[in-house]
This record gives sequence, structure tokens and C-alpha cells, in this order.
Amino acid sequence: MQDYEQCTDEELILRLRDGENQVTDYIMDKYKNLVRSKAGSMYILGADKDDLIQEGMIGLFKAVRDYDSGRDASFFTFAELCISRQMYSAIQAADRKKHRPLNSYISLYGSGDEANTENEKLMGELADTGLDPETLIIDRLNVEELEKRMEQELSLFEKQVLDLYITGMGYAQIAKVLGKDEKSTDNALQRTKAKVKKMIIS
Repeated sequence: MQDYEQCTDEELILRLRDGENQVTDYIMDKYKNLVRSKAGSMYILGADKDDLIQEGMIGLFKAVRDYDSGRDASFFTFAELCISRQMYSAIQAADRKKHRPLNSYISLYGSGDEANTENEKLMGELADTGLDPETLIIDRLNVEELEKRMEQELSLFEKQVLDLYITGMGYAQIAKVLGKDEKSTDNALQRTKAKVKKMIIS
């Protein structure tokens, strides 16, 4: 396996297709930390971390099995997508999204890789009420009530987008995980943020 370290992922996949089955074990070991990292971010949705790691390894195996260098982006990008999609599908199937921690909702204004400036502006708008956002949420609308209103007022797509956004994903990655186009995903994210902001300050 020593020479595997000198190969790109794409070269390793070609060797696997040529019959070097031990390549699978090498790639699974190489990317196990990526799986653990993804499980850590998805944990906020209420799933068991060990279960998520197991699902993530299944997603990684599927990436190794299905990767096509002529069709897909880099193997890393494809693997990241397969891992995230497998974990989120497991979370949805188990319906284990109740009682999320309070910081899930606070992080709505502080996560995502392409909206930091916008998030800071939104946090400032909330602070203009005279209370910091966390105090405002606790005082004006407890978490259970917020969850209830979100269940009533957000569409299924908006809830899915929110679920993934609070794990730190940007809209482009969310779109890939959900199999949607980026524009409709970004629009759903903006609608969701506006709705949740209205729920908090109304």
C-alpha cells in the first residue's frame, strides 16, 4: 500500500477498477476523518454520532463504488457529497430531528460559507431591538414554540434547507445534497431566514 500514497484519488480509483481491490480499504481509511468531521456537524440535528459515522462510511463506500472521473468532479468532492447525502437521508428516515439545541437556531445567522457579511448585518438588526439574539429568542419565543411555528410555516424544502444550513453547509452544497438547483436552493434559504427572523422578533 505504500505506493498508494503517491497516487491521486482518481488514479487509485482506476487501479481499483483494474482489479486492485485493496485500494478500497486504503481509501476508506484515508477518508475516515472526513466522515467523522461530517458526523460532528450533522450531530446538531439530533442524530446519534456513532450511527452517523456508520452511515457516512456507507456513503464513502458508495462514492468509491460509483465514482466516474469522466462524469463527476474530483473524488474528494464526490465523496463529500455522498457522505453528506447518506447521513442526511438516515436522519430523515429515522425522523430524529426533535429537540434541537438552542444554538441550532442562533447559528442560522452565523453559519454557511458564503453569507458571513449578510449574517453579521442580520445579527446587527436583531441587536437593534435592545437585546442580543439569544436573549431575544429565550425571552420572546421558547424553542418548542419556535419549532412548532417552523413546522407550520416552513415548506418541506425550506425545512430541509434549514436542516443542512445549520450544520454549516452553504447553499451550493445543500443544493447538491438535496438534488436541487442552486438558485432555487438559495431562494429557499433566503425565504427561510426571513421567516425565522420574523418569528423571532414578532
